[in-house]
Amino acid sequence: MKHIFQYLRPHWVAALLAPLLMVIEVAMDLLQPMLMASIIDEGIVAGDQSHIISSGLMMIGAALIGLIGGVGCTIFASIASMRFGADLRSDLFGKVQAFSFRNMDTLESGSIITRLTNDVVQLQNMVQMLLRVLVRSPLLLVGSLIMAVYISLKLSVIIAIAVPLLFIVMALIIKATMPLFSKVQGRLDRMNTVLQENLTGIRAAKAFVRQQYEEERFGQANESFTDYSIKAQTLIALNGPLLSIILNVSIVAVLLLGGRDVINGSFEIGLLVAYINYVTQLLFAISAVANHLVRLSAAKVSSDRIVEVLRTSSEIEDAGSVEEAIAGHLEFRNVSFRYEEQSTAYQLQHISFSINAGQKLAIIGATGSGKSTLISLIPRLYEATEGELYIDHRPVTSYSLAALRSQIGYVLQESILFTGTIAENIALAKPDATEEEIIAAARAAQADEFIARFPQGYHTTLGQRGVNLSGGQKQRIAIARALLAKPKLLILDDSTSAIDMRTEACIQQGIAKLMKHSTVIIVAQKISSVLDADHILLLDQGKIAAQGTHQELLAQSAEYREIYQSQLGSEEASYV
Repeated sequence: MKHIFQYLRPHWVAALLAPLLMVIEVAMDLLQPMLMASIIDEGIVAGDQSHIISSGLMMIGAALIGLIGGVGCTIFASIASMRFGADLRSDLFGKVQAFSFRNMDTLESGSIITRLTNDVVQLQNMVQMLLRVLVRSPLLLVGSLIMAVYISLKLSVIIAIAVPLLFIVMALIIKATMPLFSKVQGRLDRMNTVLQENLTGIRAAKAFVRQQYEEERFGQANESFTDYSIKAQTLIALNGPLLSIILNVSIVAVLLLGGRDVINGSFEIGLLVAYINYVTQLLFAISAVANHLVRLSAAKVSSDRIVEVLRTSSEIEDAGSVEEAIAGHLEFRNVSFRYEEQSTAYQLQHISFSINAGQKLAIIGATGSGKSTLISLIPRLYEATEGELYIDHRPVTSYSLAALRSQIGYVLQESILFTGTIAENIALAKPDATEEEIIAAARAAQADEFIARFPQGYHTTLGQRGVNLSGGQKQRIAIARALLAKPKLLILDDSTSAIDMRTEACIQQGIAKLMKHSTVIIVAQKISSVLDADHILLLDQGKIAAQGTHQELLAQSAEYREIYQSQLGSEEASYV
């Protein structure tokens, strides 16, 4: 919690004014019963109407002052808590942006979303509660206890019995609910993950008629979340009835003992009424404190989950200081990689190769052979487990992440587009790009033709994840985005899989023309995409099975020849 409360420091003025104004409200609440006792004993019983009026006006004035204090406290507590939440959420979002792919693999996206939304809201509510209710209830508790003892030490024996009993009951409820809140948040994570997966893959679910299965999967997650929520809320709900029983028994006891003294003339009826009010305030304050402690236990779970994110350090340490431009020479020296640090299974093993600046490297291999994993090490989206990776004869770790990644154009397997216009999506790599530069990049990626067919052209607004575009159109926009910045190192990860061969050939020509001084790395399933590469890597189960030019591999690698013949026929292979 200490780590979380530092986000309240910038808003200390509002955080200080809120409890100070609450003190005023509590003071007025504690004054009211004594004013009421005065009206009864010195006004009604004594028949003094002027005293009733004057004391009544004092009660109204006290109520108005208390109202001002309460409203002021609520306003300042809201300001402090909302700004606290906004700062915390911003830092969490920034932290997630710095995560490596491995961090994202560990913390599921559904869980991260829950932490940035629901958990932050829980902490916002906690801060507001601390500044308002957890100031009011303890003050009211202590103040009511003092006033009750001041009025009658004899009747306070009842309080001495009721208060410990209520504390025991509340302690048992808190102990039972705390572990449930942790389970509730875990089930909420799971439900959000299922929901996110479904919304992302809803087209596949419909295509394979899996709606019923998806409904059942979400239903199970929803039911599990609901079950634990009901258990937690049921225990919390016990607080009200138990309080009512203890309160009513206490009031009856006060009336029995105090009423006898009133009848005997040793105790004034107004003071008895005031005493009952103070006992009621006291017990309600204890109950409120207990209720808020239960809520705090839920906030504690949220706090722990948020601190986990804040304290998660990216495995990618940005300690490099080199900011200068790269030429594009690339070298892997005995590089190995595994996703799980504790695992013995390596996704890449002993990868070694080098290419000169301005050359074209192609990587092919079966699905799961490690192609995408290999290229993700270049911009340090993952960190190599073993071995060394060099760019321009410098360790890749010597470059600052910003300098390194800003000079690498990366087109992922899945074309990620954002809500916004087509021009905004292309300009993502270069926000200050001119319209002419955007159009030139689109033309090189063979996207200009279909973009021009839209009524609003480059200003056409895309739906979420580019839902109003075909797969091939998304890929071409993603390629245009990478080409716009004219990076010194361009990586294309199977980025033309949804594009026909004729269009793909045109794109390759456009890339060759626009990126003639850059190093280009292509991951491909189609052998036609790699024929003109200066160097080809053939991966098999995370290892380099063969490497060389197209002609060298045809002559030396049976596996490469088999791939070539299966896709393009044996015409060229036959002469070897």
